[in-house]
Amino acid sequence: MSTETAAAPEAPRKRRNFNVLFGLTLLALLVVLWIVLSIATPSFASPVNIANLLRQGSMIAILAVGQTFVIITGGIDLSVGAVVGFSTVVTALMINAGWPVWLAVATTLLVGIGIGVFHGFGIVKMGLPPFIITLATLTSLRGIGLLMTNGNSINIQSEAFQTFSRGSFGGVPNLFWMVILVGVPAYVFLQHTRWGRYLFSVGSNAEAARLSGVNVNRTIYMAYTLSGLCAAFVGVLLASRIGIGNPTQAEGWELQAIASSVIGGTSLFGAVGSVHGPLLGAFILATINNGANLLNVNSFWQRIITGVLIIVIVYFDGLRRKGGR
Repeated sequence: MSTETAAAPEAPRKRRNFNVLFGLTLLALLVVLWIVLSIATPSFASPVNIANLLRQGSMIAILAVGQTFVIITGGIDLSVGAVVGFSTVVTALMINAGWPVWLAVATTLLVGIGIGVFHGFGIVKMGLPPFIITLATLTSLRGIGLLMTNGNSINIQSEAFQTFSRGSFGGVPNLFWMVILVGVPAYVFLQHTRWGRYLFSVGSNAEAARLSGVNVNRTIYMAYTLSGLCAAFVGVLLASRIGIGNPTQAEGWELQAIASSVIGGTSLFGAVGSVHGPLLGAFILATINNGANLLNVNSFWQRIITGVLIIVIVYFDGLRRKGGR
């Protein structure tokens, strides 16, 4: 059997139909949230707050896309927050050393790719569980970054670099345009290429995928490399926005990325996911947090709401799987 027919003919169609329906549901939920919050607090719909909301959600959205590639294969990447923080340090050090901004950015992205390849090596060659290898990287990168900076923040000496993240194009924040820049090719890759189908087949049944001709090891490398690349890119954007390099930045973002992906319909059991779902999930979380802040709701409730959403969605995902959908 060829690799193009590794999955049953009906599986991709059912997956697309489910993703479209779930995506429309998420979009409707986001619109309802925006309407309710606009009524509850007039300041929510102000241009300044909307722009701030888009900036808040954009970086988590990009992280969630990279995380989704990994989760679809049945894995997990706990290191993305640490990769973001470490990438701010790498970017800051190179820019302050006189490197051209484009070269500093490109090198930082290569560092992210290298970290993803290392994760693939640990899983494929060393036989380590994804949870363990990425957790080890999370801890190590924080420590390495602190050693590189002596525990201090590094102020980035480039006004042009910092201006980018605060600017806008066509009235839309530049950071949101970066979501489009990542989201469109990610969608094409996942839904319209054989490599995207390989991710789903590995997540569904790695052994069956191997027997069908799919290079399972290479697919795992690819998933973690893409996750590392997305995390490094977010690190560059964060460094631009806050103007510093600090390895402790983005602490906890890995959990927000996972939550956004899960809320967006990605199954923690693997083989189910999309690109638009996690993007919407990220902005739903950003909207909840933004609205709660405007309404002076205790920040602890924001975490509770996020946790409840994850429990409910994972529960119904389990029911869907038991129902054979």
